[in-house]
Amino acid sequence: MDIMTDAWPMAELDPVRRLTVLAAAIPGARVASRIVAAPFDEVWAVMSDLEGELGRFQPDLHRMRVTRNDGERLEAVARSRWGMRARFDVLLRPGWCWMQSRFLLIGMAARPDPAGTLVALTGGIRVPGRAALVPVLVGLANRRAADRLAARVSARRAQ
Repeated sequence: MDIMTDAWPMAELDPVRRLTVLAAAIPGARVASRIVAAPFDEVWAVMSDLEGELGRFQPDLHRMRVTRNDGERLEAVARSRWGMRARFDVLLRPGWCWMQSRFLLIGMAARPDPAGTLVALTGGIRVPGRAALVPVLVGLANRRAADRLAARVSARRAQ
């Protein structure tokens, strides 16, 4: 028996819980979560559509273009509504998306819920050289993004 593997406690976290734990370790990060009344597959189709849908529900993002796709690891270039550009390293898995550039961070997670899909969003401006987000309106922006996401899913379901 190998004591380091056989007796070591294990904890599996769903994507929303993982995002919450990760954000708790980043000063200034705030997580907005809500239930979207639609099945996980429909919600995640909107959330993971970085080039088509992300700019429709993330308030400050105008457009994102994936420039490299290596399975679950991507690179993307984003343009803000004010014309600023950023290159993101992206990790995209079912129910999980973590994107960070030199100055920005966006985290998204989702999991099935009896009432539909539980989604969680975080993001903001990173302080270079430190694991911190500037907390200016981060919570409000994430709540707006969650509300806009629910509206996008509803609009796609109505089509």
